[in-house]
Amino acid sequence: MTEAENRADESTRGGDGARVPERTFAALPPVRGGAFARTWWGRAWLKALEDSALDNAQVKLGRRHARAGAVGAVSVRPGRITAVVQDRDHTRHRSDVLLQQLGDADWDRLLDVMADRAGHIAALLDRDMPPVLVEDAAAAGIELLPGIGDLESACSCEAWDHCAHSAALCYQLARLLDEDPFLLLLMRGRGERELLDELQARSAARAEPAPGVGGARAAAPAGVRAAEVFAARDILPPLPAPPPPVDVPGPAPSLGGGAPPAPGVDVPSLEFLTADTAIRARGLLAEALASWHADTPPAPALSPAQDAVRLAAAGPDAAVAARLAAGSGRDARALSLAVRAWRLGGVAALEVLEEDHVPDPDALARADDRLAAAWDEGEPRPRLRAARGRWTVVGEDTQIRYGRDGRWWPYRKEHGRWAPAGPASDDPAAALASLSAADDGA
Repeated sequence: MTEAENRADESTRGGDGARVPERTFAALPPVRGGAFARTWWGRAWLKALEDSALDNAQVKLGRRHARAGAVGAVSVRPGRITAVVQDRDHTRHRSDVLLQQLGDADWDRLLDVMADRAGHIAALLDRDMPPVLVEDAAAAGIELLPGIGDLESACSCEAWDHCAHSAALCYQLARLLDEDPFLLLLMRGRGERELLDELQARSAARAEPAPGVGGARAAAPAGVRAAEVFAARDILPPLPAPPPPVDVPGPAPSLGGGAPPAPGVDVPSLEFLTADTAIRARGLLAEALASWHADTPPAPALSPAQDAVRLAAAGPDAAVAARLAAGSGRDARALSLAVRAWRLGGVAALEVLEEDHVPDPDALARADDRLAAAWDEGEPRPRLRAARGRWTVVGEDTQIRYGRDGRWWPYRKEHGRWAPAGPASDDPAAALASLSAADDGA
């Protein structure tokens, strides 16, 4: 997992109420040896710092701070980056580094430059910044990368020039820029989503056909016959290789950034949902790359109440679990039983816990036959009281339940409530026997 993937996309409101794009990155771990910037644009960023700072000793101390992991969560927004940096004596300072934003006219010219060459956007989406993009922008009078004097600092240590804290922040940002050059464009005034939307609109406008005679639009180009496409399959270039599998999902980002959350924002719940999204994305990618994917129908969508149980099964903290219980219409005990069922058999087991499925006559006949065959003649057989799809052993706190999938699930009464007691079985006698085996083991 790359460093820049450990991030959160956020937005804040400016003084005029407009949304300002902002991204916050969790504190990066200490690093030993090697250069801070691997890419040419990351090195250009650091050169702007080193050329601008008047005290080289402060720059070197800032580099040591960054290597030691003393830089906290980094917030990146138009014109400014911010972090809390800790000195060796554990004194903490808020440090900001400022970079002038591009004006609307500059952005208009830059968007034209980028729209003229599709390769510019393709490279950025691959987290690469081609030198030709910077050269084309410079030809249009726009300097994307900072130069001497372009990086200004503001720090709570009250230094009038770049101090060790602002230098440490610049070095940390160089590591993030290596992984995602879109951050430079964000500092210049446009977030990734806004930038891509504007480019898409600009490209679509350029693709509009010119008006024809009498103001009518030119006729749409004819398609290609399917037979011609299949005939050319041996001369067409091969499809690109699929992406590599992802071994583990990415870590959840830090959404707080060291600042107090906005009123009504539950940061722990948002971080939990972000981590769950990464886990599900990894699972979807693994399924898409599997050989059986094309022949497997998609799983039905979960209801909100079912999805709350799936989330609770991941083991969130008590506050998040309480929100999931309340949001799904369950109390804490009901959610705990639902999680137990989910872990035993997912949606099928959860439906058996919370719904009552009546066996059809054929299923009833098969169940009776299997129960009769499970005990020898003369051997005592438990008496069952059948109530629709739930058959309770008379005189005991045990039960088997029939599921929509045709299987039987063992249940046991705990503290006055029926609770799942094990995995399902096609054979009702086997489901009963699992309850007896559990009693013998206890």
